[in-house]
Amino acid sequence: MLKKIPLAIIFAVALVFGTGGTAGAAEMQTIQAVPQKPAAPNFTLKDLNDKTHSLSDFRGKVVAVNFWATWCPPCRKELPSMQRAYKDYHKKGFVILGVNEGEDWDTIAPFLENFSLTYPILLDKESTVIGKWKVLGLPTTFIVDRKGRITHRINGGRDWDDPAFRKALEAAIDGD
Repeated sequence: MLKKIPLAIIFAVALVFGTGGTAGAAEMQTIQAVPQKPAAPNFTLKDLNDKTHSLSDFRGKVVAVNFWATWCPPCRKELPSMQRAYKDYHKKGFVILGVNEGEDWDTIAPFLENFSLTYPILLDKESTVIGKWKVLGLPTTFIVDRKGRITHRINGGRDWDDPAFRKALEAAIDGD
């Protein structure tokens, strides 16, 4: 009989073995295309203000679904550049949904006081969404096209200001 392995252990192992933000400089700025473009698993989560958001509410927009946690150094490092990308591309129909994994309001709210994020931060306290999305390490970001299909996967932290990364992100936003 298999025992359930806590997600924190899976994340720690993934970080050690390089899937959660330890990529080399060249690999660091890539966005991995998902050729088969599967339908993105829908989810409904509450934000820090207790407002409910469903991924399906954003159909017609390009959505970056970013799985992260406060204890994750690459997650913390990429938050400011993610906010800048959100600000720069929001008018083109680009949305970021920051899905926090396994933490509660009391942990997340004080942490976010150090950042000026304007995109929704959603609470996946029970880590139910992360399993449906087959996330192995944090941060992991998926780009969902305007039709609700996963087109790209980004494993590990990124500098969302990097020109090569921005070019790839723009191609994903303009791709439909």
